[in-house]
Amino acid sequence: MERWVLFAFLSMLFAGVTAVIAKHGLDGISGELGLAVRTVFVALFVFGFAVFAVPREQFSLLTRHNAIWLGLSGLTTAVSWVFYYKALKDGEVSTVALIDKGSFVVAVLLAWLLLGERLTWRIVAGMALILAGLLVVARK
Repeated sequence: MERWVLFAFLSMLFAGVTAVIAKHGLDGISGELGLAVRTVFVALFVFGFAVFAVPREQFSLLTRHNAIWLGLSGLTTAVSWVFYYKALKDGEVSTVALIDKGSFVVAVLLAWLLLGERLTWRIVAGMALILAGLLVVARK
């Protein structure tokens, strides 16, 4: 297996984990504030933008729980981006991007296992189609 394929799969894994961690971090606060807090771990610039976009009263709702989970979500985002760009440098965009979108499968399975979200036949069929498409495009 070429290194960029491994990097693309690692990007997929961390992107899927990110969604579940962010869900935990959003308990009791708005998505906008959650995005702002998570993004401060990735880029201070975006946090500065959020200061203007998030109503002031939302900041008083921020808890240590929120900050920890959103911080972890920011870290997994950063790891995902590192592997995505490493894969993108040497691989084809169509293949790297599709493998990265396999994070949907990781996120759904983790949400089912850790958050108790339901798996319906429609979601399972979608996951199977994504995995099938991923295998078709990734194999040469």
